[in-house]
Amino acid sequence: MKLGRRSAILEHGAVTVAGPLLMFSAYLLFVGHNQPGGGFAAGLVAGVAVVLAWAAGGQATVQRVLPLRASALLGAGLVLAAGTGFASLLVGAGFLQSDYVELAIPIVGKVKIVSALAFDTGVYLVVVGMALGLVRALASEDGA
Repeated sequence: MKLGRRSAILEHGAVTVAGPLLMFSAYLLFVGHNQPGGGFAAGLVAGVAVVLAWAAGGQATVQRVLPLRASALLGAGLVLAAGTGFASLLVGAGFLQSDYVELAIPIVGKVKIVSALAFDTGVYLVVVGMALGLVRALASEDGA
C-alpha cells in the first residue's frame, strides 16, 4: 500500500511518543508477574510504537526507533522462553516452575527477582520481533 505525503506533525510526534511507549512497555514487563501486564502485553505496547513509527516516517523511522533485526529478537525470545522452562527442570522443579531470588540493592533496598521474568522477557522479545518483522515486510511491499 503506497502512502501519500507523510505529515511532519505525525512523524515528529511518533518519534517523540515512541520512547515513552517503549518505557511503558518495559514497566509492564517488569510488573507483569505480580500485576496485570507481562511479556505479551508489554510486547504489544512496544509493537504499537513500532507500527506508529512506520506509519509516521516509514522504514527509516522504524530503523531509528528500533535498530534491531526481527529474526534476532525472535530467536533470542524463543531461546530465553524455552530455556527458562528447561532450567527449572534442571533444578528438579516442574517445567516452567517459578522461583525467586531476593537481592539487596544499596539504594533501592530488597528486590525480588522472579524466574517468570525471564519467561516474560522471552515472550516480549517474540512479540516485538513479530511486530518488527511484519512492519518491515509491509515496508518492503510499499517500496518505502
